[in-house]
Amino acid sequence: MEVTLLRANIDNAKELHAMQVEAFKELLEKYQDFDTSPANENMEKVEARLKQDFTFYYFICIGQQKVGAIRIIDKKENGKNKRISPIFILPEFQGKGIAQKTIRLCEEMHGNENWELDTILQESKNCHLYEKMGYRQTGKTKVINERLTLTFYEKKEADIT
Repeated sequence: MEVTLLRANIDNAKELHAMQVEAFKELLEKYQDFDTSPANENMEKVEARLKQDFTFYYFICIGQQKVGAIRIIDKKENGKNKRISPIFILPEFQGKGIAQKTIRLCEEMHGNENWELDTILQESKNCHLYEKMGYRQTGKTKVINERLTLTFYEKKEADIT
């Protein structure tokens, strides 16, 4: 299964927002993180990000079908981390290795060192994915509510596998 990335722009805000809500709604229901969940963000927030010159949104595609998206924050400054926030795959396409291929493509395009991201500590599949790809927990966590804690990861040059 070939994964390709298609750069999104401001004209894609509605579509990106709808996909984001769909992809994160199950986690929102599970964790009740109404203030932080991408499923609960308004469209204006997606539009604002699309207007940032350091934000790169890509649709994740299998053939002609858009199955998710990823946002890369890349300020293109030496020594500064690039950030994945968020990445999402529509529910019916999850568990097929698409996220892993997507992250590899983004690392090839934006440089494969100095990355960071955060994910839900309680979602062991997410943690496993990032650790398998060379990301290491920083030890920093942030409690969102009694159900959900974010854990922070980074990938430095020495971590590249």
